Amino acid sequence: MPHSLVLNASYEPLCVVPQRRAVVLILNHKAVTLEGTGASLHAAGTHGIGWELPAPSVVKLTRYVRVPLRRGVPLTRRAIFARDGGRCVYCDAPATSVDHVIPRSRGGQHAWDNVVSSCRRCNHVKADRPLGDLGWRMKRAPVQPNGSAWRILSSGRTDQRWMPYLRGYGADVDLLPFEAKGPDGLFVNGLPFSGGQSKGPDGLFMSEHLSDAVAVLAGPEEHAAPAVKPILPAISPLAA
Repeated sequence: MPHSLVLNASYEPLCVVPQRRAVVLILNHKAVTLEGTGASLHAAGTHGIGWELPAPSVVKLTRYVRVPLRRGVPLTRRAIFARDGGRCVYCDAPATSVDHVIPRSRGGQHAWDNVVSSCRRCNHVKADRPLGDLGWRMKRAPVQPNGSAWRILSSGRTDQRWMPYLRGYGADVDLLPFEAKGPDGLFVNGLPFSGGQSKGPDGLFMSEHLSDAVAVLAGPEEHAAPAVKPILPAISPLAA
């Protein structure tokens, strides 16, 4: 199912929701479309009158939602790959796994400053040895990412159309090797990210608090008022 980026009324990135939920926000006048996919959504209505709506890729809430106190970005495989650009930090080959710089067997912590993306070969060769023993060096030290854009990037679901709305919110997205593969996933070098992710109610990829806030804004789906372009049924001249 396609997904849409939701921005706060202040244009701050909030979360990623299924496109169906974004349409509900629009129909209930809780959000406006800033960027479309180029496609149109159609639905049948009562008395043979349907409606048509441009498929939303980016929507902005019409009312500001208070964001709970930010916690750190969850340490997930997807987030690590996004931070490191989907490349092995040791040899710059496409990353396929994660590695602890200081091995866990030597007291290394499972923390942002000790976990990096790695290719299978480097991970196998390094094993539980420290970098000094191998003479290896990393291009840059691993750090914890910050900024509201990482609510989106750490979910592993993004789209090239979202990039202008994520710049300036804590992510140097110019370094991320995104490819235009549609709104259903983040692709690095032609391969989708794998690994766990945090999914909330109704398939919303965000924190529990943000999920609740957007769900409240949307309201019941069956009460959506289709203030969109109507499609009238064709009438035969014989019926006139």
